[in-house]
Amino acid sequence: MTLVRQAALLLWKDVVVELRAKELVYATVFFAAIVILVFAFAFLGGERPSVDVSAGVLWVAMALAGTLGIGRAFEREREGDTMRALLLSPMPRAAIYLSKLVAISLLMLLVEAVSATLLSLLFGVSLTEHLLPLCALLGLGTFGFAAVAALFGASLGRARSRDVLLPLLTYPIVVPILIAGTRGSVALLVGQPEGLATAIWWLKFLVVFDAIFITLGLWVFDPIMRGDS
Repeated sequence: MTLVRQAALLLWKDVVVELRAKELVYATVFFAAIVILVFAFAFLGGERPSVDVSAGVLWVAMALAGTLGIGRAFEREREGDTMRALLLSPMPRAAIYLSKLVAISLLMLLVEAVSATLLSLLFGVSLTEHLLPLCALLGLGTFGFAAVAALFGASLGRARSRDVLLPLLTYPIVVPILIAGTRGSVALLVGQPEGLATAIWWLKFLVVFDAIFITLGLWVFDPIMRGDS
C-alpha cells in the first residue's frame, strides 16, 4: 500500500473511534467556547472590542483548544497500548505521523468553526466579507500548528510531565503561526484596501512554514519514535 493509503486507513480508524466516543470533540469545543465566553464577559458593559482583539481571541482559542485535543489524542493511544502496536507494525512511521497530523487538524478546524461563529455573535465581527482568505489563513495555521504539536505529542510518550511539556515545547515554535494568523486576520477584518494584499503575504509565510515543518516532521518522526518500539 502507498504511504497516503496507509495514512488514510489510520485516519479512518481515528475518525471511527471519535465518532463512537465523541470525547475529544465535546471537550475541545466546550473548552474553546468557554475561552470565547470569558473574553466576551470581560468586555461586557464596555466598548465593543476592536478587530485586533477579536482576531487575537480567535487564535488564542484555537491554540489552547488544539493543545488540549492533541494531548488527549495521544493519551488515548497510550491507554490502549495502540501506539506501541502501530510502531511494531510493518507500515512506515511517516504514515502514523501523517494520519495524526490530519486527524488533529480536522478536530481543530471543527473547533475553529464553532469559535468563529461565537466570535461573530458575541463580538459583532463580520467574517463573511473575506471568508475565503480567512478560511485559508485558519487552515494553513491549523496544519502548521498540528505539524509541530503532533511531533512533540508523539515523542513525549514516556515523559511523566508530558501534559506540561507539550505546550512548553510547542508554543515557542508556533508563535510565528499565531502572529501570522492574527495579523492576516486583522488585515482582512479591518476592511482596508490593502488588507487583502497583507493577508496574502501572511498566507505565503504560512505556506512556507507548513512546508518546512511537515517535511521536518516526516523526516524526524521515525528516529524520534524508534526508542518506543
